[in-house]
Amino acid sequence: MSVRTLDEWLAFVERQHPQAIALGLERVAEVRARLGLAFDCPVFVVAGTNGKGSTCAMLEAILRAGGYRTGLYTSPHLLRYNERVRIAGVEASDEALAEAFAAVEAARGGVALTYFEFGTLAAAWLFARARLDAVVLEVGLGGRLDAVNAFDADCALLTSVGLDHTEYLGPTREAIGREKAGIFRAGRPAVVGDPQPPASVLEVAAACGARLLRYGHDFGARAERTQWLYWSRNGRRAVLAYPSLRGAVQLRNAACAIAALETLRERLPLGLEAVRAGLADARPAGRFQVLPGRPRIVLDVAHNPQAAEVLADNLAAAAGVGRTIAVLGMLRDKDIAGVARALAPRIDRWHLASLGGPRGAPAATLVGALAAAGVPTQAIASHANVAAALAAARAEAGGDDTIVACGSFLTVAAAMAELDAGRARGNG
Repeated sequence: MSVRTLDEWLAFVERQHPQAIALGLERVAEVRARLGLAFDCPVFVVAGTNGKGSTCAMLEAILRAGGYRTGLYTSPHLLRYNERVRIAGVEASDEALAEAFAAVEAARGGVALTYFEFGTLAAAWLFARARLDAVVLEVGLGGRLDAVNAFDADCALLTSVGLDHTEYLGPTREAIGREKAGIFRAGRPAVVGDPQPPASVLEVAAACGARLLRYGHDFGARAERTQWLYWSRNGRRAVLAYPSLRGAVQLRNAACAIAALETLRERLPLGLEAVRAGLADARPAGRFQVLPGRPRIVLDVAHNPQAAEVLADNLAAAAGVGRTIAVLGMLRDKDIAGVARALAPRIDRWHLASLGGPRGAPAATLVGALAAAGVPTQAIASHANVAAALAAARAEAGGDDTIVACGSFLTVAAAMAELDAGRARGNG
């Protein structure tokens, strides 16, 4: 076989299974066994409808601030596939990822792996060779049947349970909670950040014998004027600066990260300074990411009603004297109407973008959802793509206005790419 570049590998991997999403552990478990993949360090597995990316970033940052060598696997990426695999805080190189894909390909035989399964095994192959002190794995979809769940969690985290991916996980929070709680393991800690988890989450924990730790019961956070306090049955950590990630929900995510780290403190001891430094340093892209300059531009990957409500709250808390202009693009299988209802009270002007690909929603679909949410037609403009929508928003925005690009990872990625291209042209 000739040597493939990373781009060639990614194109090859996309063709190896007839479905983009095919849940189940049999395929990935078989190839994992052939590769002999195992970790000799603690493993954190993080699931949740929202908040899991932020929580993973906090776990990585706190551990690194404490001097530990970490592996972090997340998805999806924004601009480069390399973003998904980080070792010691550095994205894996094209060459390393290509070597990992080659190793998986050599071991899989006739097993048809999905794109995500292939990538998960490739990341694990790199981590197993990197002499790590801790591994953080973000679940892709659900939990019980997600490829990441082929690896046992020393500590499982469930950040939140909302309605998303209902076609795969079920139509109710109870059904979705049961799927997500599938990452829990017998005798091991299961940290639940949802303040009101579905009963199914508690039932799964009891049935499998996990050591359940619930936000508001076993640990929690208390906001104060200029700082916040974390509490648990192990004591309090006071005088904590607010996380670099904005929004009240991030205190809950930070508390989840600290609670998870406390459960493994005998293997990964951490001082208060590491917690403080890590929370200040954790900055995953696209989570209420505020760019410098005027007008202010905010990037947020919120793509379901629960996340859109958090985005709306953040916009309200950060409101200035100007207007808020949305650049919105979404996938057709998301709850577009729910997102529209959540954001409508906070947006003055809408620039709607069609997203390409089989899952992309045309701008006309978004127009209908906004109309149903009571947005007047004169406040809406439609565009062929994100670049055009962003250009129109920037052209009409005043210096005191805020532009928020949201609705999908694809929307944020396209906005980031367009802004980067503008800076390269010297007119960013």
